[in-house]
Amino acid sequence: MVFVLESYRDRCDRLPKTGRHILAQYDEESIVVYQAYHPAIGHFAAEQGYFGGESFKFDRMSWIKTSFLWMMYRSGWGTKPGQEVILAIKLKRTAFDEILSLAIPSHFSPKLYATQKEWKQALKRSLVRLQWDPDRQPNGDRLERRAIQLGLRGEVLSRYAREWIVEIEDISDFVREQYNHIRDDRENLLIPREENY
Repeated sequence: MVFVLESYRDRCDRLPKTGRHILAQYDEESIVVYQAYHPAIGHFAAEQGYFGGESFKFDRMSWIKTSFLWMMYRSGWGTKPGQEVILAIKLKRTAFDEILSLAIPSHFSPKLYATQKEWKQALKRSLVRLQWDPDRQPNGDRLERRAIQLGLRGEVLSRYAREWIVEIEDISDFVREQYNHIRDDRENLLIPREENY
């Protein structure tokens, strides 16, 4: 697997409870992000090591998430239509840092922009959209802590899809196995180990 695992129980005491945090599994060279896709897109990406083929649309925004449990909430642990294939994508850290540097928040902040008009213009031109959403527990309940997701489009999406990926792994079987633990035996639930980026 592209990531290191830990028990959910061990994770709870270790990570911040509130605030905005980029929680991710990373090392000096790479960071793991998650996406969920229809099988036609997901299987192609896992087999080829990049995004493309007939089904992948480069004219749409594509969202990446660093929080495994936020991805599980969003995809219903791979049960939602069109999100059955869960991918763990090992991305170059230099690329992730570049993505962050280009990100424009989805919501207006007077700390960052003098006026709403200025922010709206920046958002319209942006190739990366940043959104902070409630992070989640395994059962989908909201946490006070916020998790990041990043929407990519245009040149940034093209470079992400073809240049910046180190490895793509289809983790759908692992996701289904862990989903069974949520209902039956949460003590044995394993998730990727994440640290504050």
